Amino acid sequence: MADPENGNPLSRGLVCPTPLSAEERVLLAHGGGGRLTHELIERLFLPAFRNDLLSRRHDGAVFDLGGSRLAITTDSYVVQPLFFPGGDIGTLAVNGTVNDLAMCGARPLYLSAGFILEEGLPLQLLEQIVISMRRAADLAGVTIVTGDTKVVDRGKGDGIFINTTGIGLLEHSLVIAPDRLLPGDQILINGDLGRHGIAIMASREGLNLETVIESDCAALNGVVGDLIRAGIEIHCLRDLTRGGLASALVELAEAAHRHLEIDESGIAVREDVQGACEILGLDPLHLANEGRFLVVVPANDAPRTLDLLRRTPTGTTAAIIGHVAESGPSRVTLKTRLGTTRIVEMLSGEQLPRIC
Repeated sequence: MADPENGNPLSRGLVCPTPLSAEERVLLAHGGGGRLTHELIERLFLPAFRNDLLSRRHDGAVFDLGGSRLAITTDSYVVQPLFFPGGDIGTLAVNGTVNDLAMCGARPLYLSAGFILEEGLPLQLLEQIVISMRRAADLAGVTIVTGDTKVVDRGKGDGIFINTTGIGLLEHSLVIAPDRLLPGDQILINGDLGRHGIAIMASREGLNLETVIESDCAALNGVVGDLIRAGIEIHCLRDLTRGGLASALVELAEAAHRHLEIDESGIAVREDVQGACEILGLDPLHLANEGRFLVVVPANDAPRTLDLLRRTPTGTTAAIIGHVAESGPSRVTLKTRLGTTRIVEMLSGEQLPRIC
């Protein structure tokens, strides 16, 4: 892998295609995400590790093994604060990886858990996080079967970082991936936006909002399983974590080489979340969520999909928010509530760093 400080190869025969600029290194050092992270993946990691499974640009890798189709995914969690309304870093670590498997269409089975602990971390705090993980795993129907623990010097680990890797089983014949998007497909979302981002921001900064906004953190494998068992022809799934709805849509459009047309009037944002965004100068479309996802289905399956989503606890405000256009460039356009149209783009960095 190339050294981002100078672009020199650290491994024989492996060279960074385009060294990062000084501006990009500064953004990365300050927790930049969004477009920067996307370009880092495209320019460094994909060329370095290129293979057929990775090039699909999905939430995990789906592969055949012994006559079965399996999915594997991994993620690391560095959220601050460690505890917030509606969850904590342990809840995130389980639900986030469960959800990535669900977005591949897999039934999550097993997780690993890796802990980076900072010297001096109170044992009682660690116990609370572990209990949260166990509770979240039980609710999602997965088992934590292996793991690792490392301790770093005081001041080097910000309390605790958690990595979880998950393995799931695909029990259907659907191929769920960005390249399955077709013209006319309908794009649905399972609920309102922005609660996780605002919950983290309010807790981190000690903001006294009129209401306590809780994170939407939840496992999504149950609702995805319901859609699959109902025979919905799912073309793609994508959860709305880092970078929120905007980043997820742009990533889909670029990976599928399709033009996505979105109607803002179908996107729900709670009044208290919208109010907080206006005060803080944040855009709900770019806020992270931990219990929200997109599902792309053929037009004839959209009404039944919407009905199924609305029957679930996480889907009461589900809506059809757009469609895959017949033609056009690989981008996302949004029809605003005022009737104007604008292009949706990723931010160059995250609105809120250390969000998950």
